[in-house]
Amino acid sequence: MNILITNDDGIYSPGIAALAKIAVQFGTVRIVAPDVEQSSMGHAITHSRPLSIKSSPITFENIQAHRVNGTPADCVALGLHMYPDTQVVLSGINMGPNLGNSMWHSGTLAAAKQAVLLGVKGIALSTPVGKTEPDFDGLAPFVAQVFNLLLKDDELGLYNVNFPPAPKDIRWTRQSVRLYDGHVVPGVDPMERKHYWITVTPLEAAEENTDRWAVENDFVSITPLRLDLTDEQELEGKIHHH
Repeated sequence: MNILITNDDGIYSPGIAALAKIAVQFGTVRIVAPDVEQSSMGHAITHSRPLSIKSSPITFENIQAHRVNGTPADCVALGLHMYPDTQVVLSGINMGPNLGNSMWHSGTLAAAKQAVLLGVKGIALSTPVGKTEPDFDGLAPFVAQVFNLLLKDDELGLYNVNFPPAPKDIRWTRQSVRLYDGHVVPGVDPMERKHYWITVTPLEAAEENTDRWAVENDFVSITPLRLDLTDEQELEGKIHHH
C-alpha cells in the first residue's frame, strides 16, 4: 500500500515521526508536510502565490520526506501530484484533539478532506497534549489497530480519529455538535501592546457515543465523516412545502 503522510503541526513535529514509524509497517510511506506550524488553518488553499517543495531538513528512516511553504491541504494536493499512486493519506498525529466543532477549522482534518476530494481515502489522527508530550509509544498499538480497521478495504472514506492519553479500547462514534463559548482573553505583551487569545470551552457535557464523550472516557474515537453538508431533513421539508 502507498501511504502519504502530512500534518498541520509541521515537519518537525514529534507526532508526524511517531505516525511514520507505525505506518511503515503497512506500506510504502512518503511524507509531505508544512515547513512551519499551520494549526487551525482549516481547509485553506494557497492560490495567491506559488508554492515551493523542498527536501526535508530532518531525515525519517528510509522515507522520502518533503516540506512545503503552504497549508496542510496544499501539502496533500502537491503530495498527490508527486505521488499519484497514493492509496491513503494519513494526517497527524496532531498535537491536540480534533473533536466536535473543532472539525470545522482543523488543519489536520482538512488534509484528510483534501485527499477525499481528490479521490483518495483520508484519515485524520489526533491526541490531547498535557504538560508533557503525548506518550506516542503507548499509543502505537492503538494506532496500528485503527489502521487494521480502516486500511483493509479500498473504499473511499473520510475518518476522524482521536486518541485519549491512555486508551483502553476503540469506539465508533459520531461528531459531538454541542454549542461552544467563544471566549476572548485580552492580554498585554512585553512592549505594553494589547493582544488577544481566542479560546473555546464546551457549554454542555458531551452526549454518550460522541467523539468527545469517547475520549473523555478513555476510548479511541473513530468517526466516519462525509463531505456532503446538505441538511436532508430541511431540504425534504422545503421541497414538500412547495
